[in-house]
Amino acid sequence: MLTLNLTPLPSSFSVANCPLFIQKTQLLIPSNLSYSFSATETRKLKTFQLKAGFWESIKSGLIKNNTTQVVDPPNVDEEDEEPLPQEFVLVEKTEPDGTIEQIIFSSGGDIDVYDLQALCDKVGWPRRPLSKLAAALKNSYIVASLHSVRKSPGSEGNEQKRLIGMARATSDHAFNATIWDVLVDPGYQGQGLGKALVEKLIRALLQRDIGNITLFADSKVVDFYRNLGFEADPEGIKGMFWYPNY
Repeated sequence: MLTLNLTPLPSSFSVANCPLFIQKTQLLIPSNLSYSFSATETRKLKTFQLKAGFWESIKSGLIKNNTTQVVDPPNVDEEDEEPLPQEFVLVEKTEPDGTIEQIIFSSGGDIDVYDLQALCDKVGWPRRPLSKLAAALKNSYIVASLHSVRKSPGSEGNEQKRLIGMARATSDHAFNATIWDVLVDPGYQGQGLGKALVEKLIRALLQRDIGNITLFADSKVVDFYRNLGFEADPEGIKGMFWYPNY
């Protein structure tokens, strides 16, 4: 089994595109997750080792030979059970003319459907109906995004904000989650942003005590996800697809 370890972002890292509907895909599952959480998180954490076979993990929400740090839910009010959405500056740089650009990560799901469609166009994905895109965002468990915010000298209050990356996850809110639609603006690829986006999304899922995380990957980007700790066909398990016969 592979180990999923968070390492510092390399200076250059190709970003993978993982469209929702693709012909040749593999079901990938991260194995032996190992994460640590900041002391400032809103929920107290207890760490312990877990062992179970893959099929047992589907039933219990655990991964074989897992050393995941799992949230032990405290006795709190229902409204406090879910961690608050995160938003922070992931990257900041200053251009020669003094313009400051910040890459902001957010897990609050604040995405305009038209901005998302424009981003999908940039990466060459087939267009999907806007109503369905909106429904997919609304019904996702977590929607993580990357926005570029540019601040020019002397233009306080007139920032330029643009969507440059997104990934989302659906979940049963208990044991399992699947990551969909990982995409980064081509102009920002090769900077490790796709890697950071997926890692932050996984952290958010683990923070919610969800340990079975899967995704579907085009054959061209399988190695990208392997480097993030995902394993193809664990214990020989295959992803199964059903298509209507018209």
